[in-house]
Amino acid sequence: MNDTSEKNHLSNVKVSNTDNHICINNPDYFLTFSDLEISDGIDIVENIIILKDDVKNNENLDIEGLIGLTEDYKETNNISGSYISTFSNDLEYFTNTYDDYGILNIISNDVSVEDFTDKLKVANSPKGFKDARIDLGEVILINKSLSPKLLINIYKTCIKAKTKFFQGLNLPVHINNIINQNDFLVIASNLPSQDYDEEYMDSGVDITQAEYDDESLDIPKFLKDLEESVIINCEDSVKRMGLDFGILDYLVSEGIQISDLVDAGFELCVGVDVTSDLKNRLEEEILKSLTDINVIALLMAAIRTEQDFENNRLREVDISDDPAYLYTDEVLGLAISNQIAGTKATFNFKRYDEKKPGIIFGLGPMLDDIFAGLIAGCMSKIFEE
Repeated sequence: MNDTSEKNHLSNVKVSNTDNHICINNPDYFLTFSDLEISDGIDIVENIIILKDDVKNNENLDIEGLIGLTEDYKETNNISGSYISTFSNDLEYFTNTYDDYGILNIISNDVSVEDFTDKLKVANSPKGFKDARIDLGEVILINKSLSPKLLINIYKTCIKAKTKFFQGLNLPVHINNIINQNDFLVIASNLPSQDYDEEYMDSGVDITQAEYDDESLDIPKFLKDLEESVIINCEDSVKRMGLDFGILDYLVSEGIQISDLVDAGFELCVGVDVTSDLKNRLEEEILKSLTDINVIALLMAAIRTEQDFENNRLREVDISDDPAYLYTDEVLGLAISNQIAGTKATFNFKRYDEKKPGIIFGLGPMLDDIFAGLIAGCMSKIFEE
């Protein structure tokens, strides 16, 4: 990436970037509220700096070390003036602008969607899902002079909107666990009009007595507009990352691998020479079944239902002891086996449901039956061929 710069819709704000930093500069000063590493809370600064993690050289630095590192980086790259800053794994960014504000979105993503078969994909990361991260940092630049109290209110509103958006996606658990573990949010507005020369700034600015634009705003509408804009920017970020999730991702989130299902399938196979070829045929049949929209719908119905049950989202339901009167799980398991291999598979389902071989034994009350149905159907299919 070459050095670039662009004018933000705020008249004097300039965004510049290199491979190792993004710098948002306002020579007329920002009044900010943020959760950055250096420094969080209320600040008056000329620069908002996001440095790439690589600048730290993987050193475990305390706050003083991070400040020293940032100061050295500023000097080397001819960045002058006061600042707040933080670090990000990646520096890909885009901006969306509105009437009175703009949102700069910094995306950091270790996950990509890869082909698993010609019809199935899976989300993966070279870092593994223990260390992988998906972070969305945002800098909201407001072309108004707003009070510290309103900046804090805006911050709370935007955090809630962002949290609400990602909760609403109902992502696979292992993906949800790595989202926004190192994200950040900056709310930056103009300082009230005044001559902010160096001597005046050195003597200290009394932000409590300044005249702000709060009274000229319809604050409830402004906050609502910001909330909707944050959600739209989150949607845009997810699209730009190319992240979507399929049935294999939800199997991974439950700790289920295709090889586990193959092993469970042959545990009840008596009097048959279990060859590598036979295992491969079962694997192929399982993967084929996982492209059937009806099988997917039945699997996801059980996965979502079990999540609701386990998290006590329905006051009328208690599955702590796998109640005998809960038989919808068997209905779904029977439906899956029948969808894959017809009536014969429904009889095979009874064996797998009762014995619960392999990984099926450790699954919850909804999942054990649906995967018993999946295996029963696929086993019936390969032995009828």
